[in-house]
Amino acid sequence: MFTNGEKSLDIKNMSGLELLTAMSDGLLPAPSITETIPMKMDVIEKGNVKFIVIADSRHLNPVGGVHGGFAATVLDSVTGCAVHSTLDAGISFGTVDLNIKMMRPIPINTHLFAEGRVINISRNLGVSEGDIKDAAGKIYAHATCTCSIIRPSA
Repeated sequence: MFTNGEKSLDIKNMSGLELLTAMSDGLLPAPSITETIPMKMDVIEKGNVKFIVIADSRHLNPVGGVHGGFAATVLDSVTGCAVHSTLDAGISFGTVDLNIKMMRPIPINTHLFAEGRVINISRNLGVSEGDIKDAAGKIYAHATCTCSIIRPSA
């Protein structure tokens, strides 16, 4: 049970979509990774999520470019959240495989848009894809992801 002001939320009985929506609406705190990698949920729908992201001076590699880990973390997040948005209450997931293609360098201090989409959900696996684009639709990185779906033991 999580209490936020006057409202209590029973997160153990919330579907993935309900949980993500509660985070997006500010009823639940955002995951702490959003403090390290600035990500804000923008759209949360079953099987599809969109984030607004921005790389800043904390995300630079030794030669001054945005570290590839920035894109990897963002893409892991949107592809995982897309899968999570399809899961019933009490069912979890974990990334098994994340395959990323960097198309061009991520710009610093620029609002970008990351989207994750479910390709297929089965009993044990969720497969999704995602990308990072700018406002003009120019793609910076693309990923495919496989998640293991974790069901409670009977």
